[in-house]
Formats: sequence, C-alpha cells, structure tokens
Amino acid sequence: MIIDHRIYTLPHGKTEEYLQRYGRDGLPVQQKYLDGWLGCYVSEIGPLNQVLHLWAYESMADREQRRNAVENDPQWIDFKRGNIGTFAAQETRILKAAPFTPATLIKGLGGE
Repeated sequence: MIIDHRIYTLPHGKTEEYLQRYGRDGLPVQQKYLDGWLGCYVSEIGPLNQVLHLWAYESMADREQRRNAVENDPQWIDFKRGNIGTFAAQETRILKAAPFTPATLIKGLGGE
C-alpha cells in the first residue's frame, strides 16, 4: 500500500474559499474513482496556508489507473479549471509504509 500525500499552499486568506469549493465540487468527483480517502487537513503549526490531502492506494499502478479515470471526468476538468491561479505551490509525495508499521493500521487504510 502507498499513501499519496499532497500539499497545496494557498495565498493568505484563500484557504477557506478553496476548502468550500473543494468540498462541494472536487471531493465528490474524486470519491467516485478513488476509494482510499484518508482526509483533508489544514496546517496549524509550521508553514501556514497549506491544505494537505491524503489518499491510500494498493500500488502505484492502482493510483495511476484511478487518477487517470478522475482526470477524464468532465466535472473534475471543470473543477481543475477553477483552480487556475489558486495555488502558490503544490507538492506531491508518495509514502510507503515501513515494515514495522502495525498491520492493523495498514488494513484500516485499505491495505491487505
């Protein structure tokens, strides 16, 4: 199992607007294709004005297949169009569980 950890940095004062639009227009489309939603978080300490998304996938191939399906959905294309100029920066990390990560945690996140 892998975790797709996405960090979006927004200009000061724009986080709430993005969260409302994402919750209304973006997340519902993603959830049609991406089963492993672990949540959306906002930074409180450290770099501010950041929104973090966490998604679990069985593998990189699973991630690629599911993300391709989302990218071709007309509603997602419209949502992404609305993001133009929204972010100051974006970072994507792929996290792989260490061998000693509790199996119960991995199972709870959609792993075997």
